[in-house]
Amino acid sequence: MKTPGPDHPISIQPATTRWRARFAGHVIADTEAALILQETSYQPVVYFPRADVSSEYLSRTERSTHCPYKGDAAYYTLLMDGEFAENAVWSYEQPYPAMNAIAGHLAFYRDKVEIYAVDDAAVNPRHREGPQTPAEIAAIVQHTDAGDGTTQAEHWAANVETPAPFDDPAVR
Repeated sequence: MKTPGPDHPISIQPATTRWRARFAGHVIADTEAALILQETSYQPVVYFPRADVSSEYLSRTERSTHCPYKGDAAYYTLLMDGEFAENAVWSYEQPYPAMNAIAGHLAFYRDKVEIYAVDDAAVNPRHREGPQTPAEIAAIVQHTDAGDGTTQAEHWAANVETPAPFDDPAVR
């Protein structure tokens, strides 16, 4: 086991943007909690939290590799919509202590899976808007279905006019 240092620097930083992975035309990973690992002069690697990856498309393979700085990597093959990418995903399931931040994360080979940063405002412009206080959140929750088809609070006023009945002569 080697420790990163001036002769072989490795840094792990939280991403400052949302990241996605797309395979076979489908988004298979989407996260706001990615980690960016920069090792010496290699291209940065985006590590996705395992919980933010659609793991139903992954199959563990027998392949493993060893990095003296990170530990042993396990590999996964992707299969989706008839498209197959062997050993396209890897994970350091029990990384060395200096790299412990990437435990529970998966990374993708960029030549097999499209990895890209997402402008969160473009994906969902209202993502950061909405209720901020517990009272605002409670007001919205109370206007949701109580499970029996009713709401837990009085209905809000309609924000559109009710259309005229179809058989109304004024519509003809």
